[in-house]
Amino acid sequence: MAIVLHRPRVSGAAGRVPSSTIRDLLALTADDRVLSLAGGLPAVGHVHDQVLADLAAQVLADPAAAQYGTTEGWAPLRAWAAGTLADPPADPADVRITHGSQQALDLVVRTLVDPGDAVVVEHPTYLGAAQVLAAADAAVTAVPVDDDGIDIARLADALAAGLRPRLCYLAPTYQNPSGVVMSAERRIQLGGLADRYGFVVVDDDPYRDLGFAPPPPRLRAGVPPEWSVTLGTASKVLAPGLRVGWVHGPGWLIDPLTRLKQAADLHTSTAAQRLVAEAVTRPGWLEGRAIRLTALYRHRAGVLASALRRAAGDRLTFAAPRGGMFLWARLARGRATDLLPAALARGVAFVPGAAFALADPPDDHLRLCFATLGDDDLRTAADRLAAALH
Repeated sequence: MAIVLHRPRVSGAAGRVPSSTIRDLLALTADDRVLSLAGGLPAVGHVHDQVLADLAAQVLADPAAAQYGTTEGWAPLRAWAAGTLADPPADPADVRITHGSQQALDLVVRTLVDPGDAVVVEHPTYLGAAQVLAAADAAVTAVPVDDDGIDIARLADALAAGLRPRLCYLAPTYQNPSGVVMSAERRIQLGGLADRYGFVVVDDDPYRDLGFAPPPPRLRAGVPPEWSVTLGTASKVLAPGLRVGWVHGPGWLIDPLTRLKQAADLHTSTAAQRLVAEAVTRPGWLEGRAIRLTALYRHRAGVLASALRRAAGDRLTFAAPRGGMFLWARLARGRATDLLPAALARGVAFVPGAAFALADPPDDHLRLCFATLGDDDLRTAADRLAAALH
């Protein structure tokens, strides 16, 4: 009989990270009979034009696009990203190009957070942030959001009571999943708390260009520069498959972050960076694309909201979306995780609210993405969800 002295094992970080509920649902919704309100898939195909294809051919015709690049990123793209952060002005030297803003977030957390360090997030929060913080073994404090964003008074009370976070992660503009927008007043108040208690504020800002009304200034307008980090991405307006994002922050953070990125992947795809740079610097093109997408999302949000009110009545309550890609609905009774199997059986998928928290999950909520489906499918999905509610 063989005696086993050693067994294979994975690291603590690998064991701590939960599977993405959304990624798991994508496998279930591959069936064409299932209408998915689950995945946050931008409708970029609906505003596609020949420009991207032409630019891709142009970029790939240059052999340099197939070569290794610098860890910092393609200089013209860094300059453009810095230019989007004009108030106050940003230095391209403090911008790094990443494989999507998800990698940017992971790098920021790995640069700042050791196991057991305190981190503040919104409640609910972005699922990808929950995964990154679980891998870091951070001690997470979740502060509830209301219609004006994170509850600053509650955060101030926790800080006064002794909480000392390394960072505060927020998606304050058309937040995923809740869709709320943090008020300008609270943004300024948060900056004051960061300055007083010495923690980094991470502004994850992928939906800014998809607002149904102009959003407040970025968080960095009210946060001292040494505590301010902004994440951006080309995924929501241009193409998520390119996996191009960026991070801007103070030099004391960006320099070690660059070394961690170098250890992870050397650099972001040269061809993808150059394609994005050519697209976003084309006069007026990106702005027009964002306008068309925003108009489409405003319309689809209205279609889904109207269909849910008609089909589900008072069994679901929600605020009208103000921008972004999601509708955050609350069940009058029951748990979203219990509702999901019945919904899938009737051919509609959503993400239960429990996926968007590391503790005290909001399981009476569900996140519905209105960006992907057309009008008829949105109405049918609402009918199927209402049938599952019965």
